[in-house]
Amino acid sequence: MLNVTLVGYRRVLGTSITIPIEMLNAADLINRIDGRKKDDLAIQLVSLDGKNISLNAGLELVCNHKLEDIENTDMIILPALWGNPLGVVRQYTELTEWLRTLQGSNVIVCAVGTGSYFLAETGLLNNKVATTHWYYFDQFHATYPDVLLQRDRFITKAGNLYCAGSVNSVRDVMLHFIEEYYSQSVAAQVSRHFTHEIKRTYTSSFLKHSPQNYHDDENVIDIQEWMHSRYNEDITLETIAENFDISIRSLNRRFKQATGKSPIQYLQQIRIENACELLKTSNLSIAEVAFSSGYPDSSYFSTLFRKSISLSPREYRNLVRKKMFEVNT
Repeated sequence: MLNVTLVGYRRVLGTSITIPIEMLNAADLINRIDGRKKDDLAIQLVSLDGKNISLNAGLELVCNHKLEDIENTDMIILPALWGNPLGVVRQYTELTEWLRTLQGSNVIVCAVGTGSYFLAETGLLNNKVATTHWYYFDQFHATYPDVLLQRDRFITKAGNLYCAGSVNSVRDVMLHFIEEYYSQSVAAQVSRHFTHEIKRTYTSSFLKHSPQNYHDDENVIDIQEWMHSRYNEDITLETIAENFDISIRSLNRRFKQATGKSPIQYLQQIRIENACELLKTSNLSIAEVAFSSGYPDSSYFSTLFRKSISLSPREYRNLVRKKMFEVNT
């Protein structure tokens, strides 16, 4: 049995509740249709008082459980709030106290957008990486200075605590969970229904392997941020080592220990991610995309891109954009 609990509160953003519910239900249905039935999925929508949850748009979500009724759960989803979250979060001391009791447990907690404020309020995110909605980065950092806010990441993972910076990024988190609990095949089918592009396997995506999402080596985080701001420049190991006053040997050792990748592998990942975004949103030629991503040699870029994405740059562009608009190159 997979028990999933979604918590509702005042000024909650409805889509941050309905999208996870619909994706999980779709995964469970696909799994049963394919003949790979597992234990039943149980989704519980709870509020502190057990009353229905009113949304800003005038809609109402039916709620049959109080928070205190939840005795067993495998996953908790804290939805996003509409508008400034601080005032709302501090009205729900009962919820933050309940979340504190999860410390040391194996329960997965996923905070969507400003739902991360609830986790931060508990202290569970102290000295751990997290993200939130971009509009509240400064407020979040000022209010919770002990949290390692990742401004350039849409998804973070610190042990069993996940943060998704937006409703869009929670789709990726749900696909990750679906692959973990059901299978890669089920996750791929759900992806085709809920996202506009076909993704690589989620176990090889940045959620699991871009450790800036969950490690706490501050020096390596500084190097990662520096690389993100200069990825299109001519960066070598010597350049990084010189800028951060560290030996190449120590740089490789610490970076690999923190991230699971070498500095050059991580730099390549940043560049390929940037190239994907340009191929999706711009009309730059392949050579221009390559140059903008830090690869003066477009042939070398195309080889790396295919190795990473399993598609050529042109094939990727056609795939991700065919539902958005016609591209003339």
